[in-house]
Amino acid sequence: MIIDRLDHLVLTVASIDASVAFYTQRLGMGVVTFGQGRKALSFGRQKINLHEVGKEFEPKARVATAGSGDLCFIIEGRLDDIIPGLADLIIEGPVMRTGAIGAIRSIYLRDPDGNLIELSEYLPA
Repeated sequence: MIIDRLDHLVLTVASIDASVAFYTQRLGMGVVTFGQGRKALSFGRQKINLHEVGKEFEPKARVATAGSGDLCFIIEGRLDDIIPGLADLIIEGPVMRTGAIGAIRSIYLRDPDGNLIELSEYLPA
């Protein structure tokens, strides 16, 4: 078996509305409603399904808690172009890191639940 790509992941959050507002207004993701009113955040060919604490969709993680995620997103364009608009949220960076396929430059911030969000750009080889 060979895994091709990530299709979706799930974040357990304290408030669906607060999470949708953060990810759409600050990070530019789209919001999708599916199933019976469930919410997901869309970007590229991936999505993040949102589960609200205490109202999780089954099956779920054994211990589903808000604020336990650590996500890295590769941005389009240059990191320097988005830093000014996120300056109030940045807790670290820019710093050099290693991504799945090479060297990346990253900044870190937290979403409304305290999940660690890494925004990165790949560097030329």
